[in-house]
Amino acid sequence: MAFPNPWMRRLHVPAAALCLTAFCAMAQPAGFNRAPWLEDYAALKHALEKRYSNLAWFGSPEGGVDLPALDRRTMAALEAAANDEDARAALRGFVTAFHDGHFSQLASPAPSLPAKPPRVPDPVYSSQNAVDGCAAQGYAVGDDTQFSTPFESLPGFHLLADGLSQAFRAGTLTDGSDRPRLGIVRIPVFEATHPSLCLQAWTHTEVWGADGKFKRGALRGAVEQLWYQSLAEILRKFKADGVAAVIVDIGNNSGGDDSGDIAARLFTGHPVHSSPLWMAQDPAASTAYFDEVLNDLHGVLESAGSSKKLVEESIAAFAAGKENLSQEVCPVDWVWHERRQWSSQSCRRLVRAGSAGGPLDVLAPGTVADSSVAQTLHWPARIEPLWGSWTGPVYVLTDGRTYSAAEMFAAVMQNNGIAKIVGVKTGGDGCGFMHNPGPLVLPNSQMRFRIPNCVRIKADGTDEVAGVVPDIPILPAEGENAKQRAVRLVSELYAGLGRKN
Repeated sequence: MAFPNPWMRRLHVPAAALCLTAFCAMAQPAGFNRAPWLEDYAALKHALEKRYSNLAWFGSPEGGVDLPALDRRTMAALEAAANDEDARAALRGFVTAFHDGHFSQLASPAPSLPAKPPRVPDPVYSSQNAVDGCAAQGYAVGDDTQFSTPFESLPGFHLLADGLSQAFRAGTLTDGSDRPRLGIVRIPVFEATHPSLCLQAWTHTEVWGADGKFKRGALRGAVEQLWYQSLAEILRKFKADGVAAVIVDIGNNSGGDDSGDIAARLFTGHPVHSSPLWMAQDPAASTAYFDEVLNDLHGVLESAGSSKKLVEESIAAFAAGKENLSQEVCPVDWVWHERRQWSSQSCRRLVRAGSAGGPLDVLAPGTVADSSVAQTLHWPARIEPLWGSWTGPVYVLTDGRTYSAAEMFAAVMQNNGIAKIVGVKTGGDGCGFMHNPGPLVLPNSQMRFRIPNCVRIKADGTDEVAGVVPDIPILPAEGENAKQRAVRLVSELYAGLGRKN
């Protein structure tokens, strides 16, 4: 029997074929055509097999999603659909069941305007008007400045930075006994977006060219550097004030950028290894990232000096990885029919791509003399002077709304033994995109989905999309309010410090 669309050849559930028979056509509601939705579902699964970096993880029992059962439920929902909205809901339900915030539906673009809209000119920037300039660039305080746990409401809390006029909210806390104080710093997002940083950076000479022209990229770089410096200053103040331990609050932190990996170096004087990074084995999804890294490495090759061999080895590794993207791959359509142990899988359709910290996962200070070469090989080298701003005990506070780059921070702190994770298991988004390849658009419904193309692997060998499990669980208790939970959390940390001593 000829199929109306090649995607249909990938449907393996017998009921799908039945929908092409006269019987199913009779059962089909008038005015509703089921076949295009079955084609779209087949296309979605095929795209996941090609480019979804977490598919093999979710195909395993450890992944927590029974994909064969999910496939059967989705097919049943499509066959029971009475209209387009029912079918659309079935596909949405399929995607939502993965519980991966990076794998999600995108809004459909608005219809094109009948005439080309006029170009809106950029504002006229002035080095003397930082307030208007930073506002025009989008720097603003978010709505998650307060601690995710109300430490401010406890006796013995002293606020050092409010998170409004400064980039971070921070304070110290004592329980009123002779025990030492705790330092608490809130990281609301792993992205340098705070207006105070922009205001500081606005007049930096590198932000303005010799002709007085505003340089947006230079501003962004200066703001990012000030973000790390501001965090380092808080940690150094904690050290000077003699606090016993630092609590880093990343609850309700939705993520951000590579600062989730880089910032970990501020909290220890020991070498820190970035998590291994893997990319989906699909040229369309991953080639752009390999090209970007290779271009950067080739750009510093001539100035590498005694570090030239390190650069050449990194070039060879990424060139081999790029070549591997186009090699013959094993099919992963088994995920719709069976569940295979993650640890026993020989094929995950993933290609190694250095680490979450760049081509090298670790680089000792002073190993590479040229700073631009060092930063290309290992991105955290850009803040090497700030490494070890704090070297005492650290606790990282997480909750179910800790996602993405915030999970990267929690994972690298846990993997390297820098901190104990406290609170609730993180939300489980893991790595999302390294050089976003663009959305998948289904052929009939035009539904649009973003599909993650990268994986970070934790020290225990699992995919970071599984979430970061706390070393010290502090779960909400029935009848307990937020303030009572904060007291319990602080008591538990003091007890832990006492056990160490």
